[in-house]
Amino acid sequence: MAKKQTTPIVINDVEYTYEEMTEKQQVIVNHCADLDRKIKSTQFNLDQLMVGKDAFVQMLTEDLVVVAEAA
Repeated sequence: MAKKQTTPIVINDVEYTYEEMTEKQQVIVNHCADLDRKIKSTQFNLDQLMVGKDAFVQMLTEDLVVVAEAA
């Protein structure tokens, strides 16, 4: 007979079993996991945006120097 798969969930250093949680608790765990994924994705996008902005500021700074030297 196959052993039943269980999913451990650690909350405040206490381990729980997902399959033993109530339906409401499982929904809350799923929301938390989805929010963690969204936070990581948003942080990734923010990192890209910050690097892009830094590149444009650098380009502007370089162009301002070129124009000032030409004047």
